[in-house]
Amino acid sequence: MQQDEVAARVRQVIDATGVSAREFARRIVIDPSKLSRSLNGTRRFTAAELARIADIGGVDVGRLIGTTAGAAGEVTAGAVTAGAVTTPSTVRSPSPSRPPSPPPEGGRPLQIVRETVRLIAERGFHAVRVADIAAACHTSTAAIHYHFPGRDELLEAAVRWCMDEDTRRRAEATAGTRHAGDELRLLIELQTPRTEQQRRQWCVWLDLWAEAARSTTVGRLHVEYYRQWRGTVADVIRRGVEQGVFRPVDADGAALALTALIDGLASQVLATEPGLPGTGAPAMHDALIAHVDACLTVPVSG
Repeated sequence: MQQDEVAARVRQVIDATGVSAREFARRIVIDPSKLSRSLNGTRRFTAAELARIADIGGVDVGRLIGTTAGAAGEVTAGAVTAGAVTTPSTVRSPSPSRPPSPPPEGGRPLQIVRETVRLIAERGFHAVRVADIAAACHTSTAAIHYHFPGRDELLEAAVRWCMDEDTRRRAEATAGTRHAGDELRLLIELQTPRTEQQRRQWCVWLDLWAEAARSTTVGRLHVEYYRQWRGTVADVIRRGVEQGVFRPVDADGAALALTALIDGLASQVLATEPGLPGTGAPAMHDALIAHVDACLTVPVSG
């Protein structure tokens, strides 16, 4: 069996969902470029990725790899390479002891990732066990390992999901906004941890910073996210300069300085007991706006 046969079946699944390949990659929580390379035959699908694809597509893993289900819910799967299948391995469908429940919103992989993010925010990554995630998802640890074989895969997926959610919220919040000054203030508002969801995501970022220093994979995600974020801010500043809203500054340098200020203030907000004067999200927001007004905004002539 050739890789292109597997890729063709995966393409059929993607087409049946009616979403773009990028959106499908978000749903199975992998880098869109990885999915693209696998579809083009230059990268192999992992067994866990095929399991997530099957879950989201509502098909059996055996359909994707061209085999039939065996006894006890097992499917014989090969390590799918760019050219052919190598040494067979076994992909086991999880068998929860409790009765089947309705599928979670977005599918099991996204449910696992969402609960992982919530637990990391509450306890820190290294305090979260797979058993804790399974309990939060009302499933078995086998079901968690079926989609994400190890803790590293779970952390990478959790970070990527947070990145995608952050990008999506930015796009939605700034859609149709033409005034660069207004857009920059919207971006600042999104980065201010006012809501529980914003605080939760910032707590995950704090763990990300620590893990990025130790993990090559998470480090790459860290670099990718900050490259995208600083690029977005720099583009807004450049447009502001063109509109006459902002002073003629080095946009990349200004984006770097603003990012550093946001990160530093947010870490103080999260590390400080809520309610202390001058340390909460409103104070952080006011300080950021004051920075923009002092360093970027063109003064209004009187």
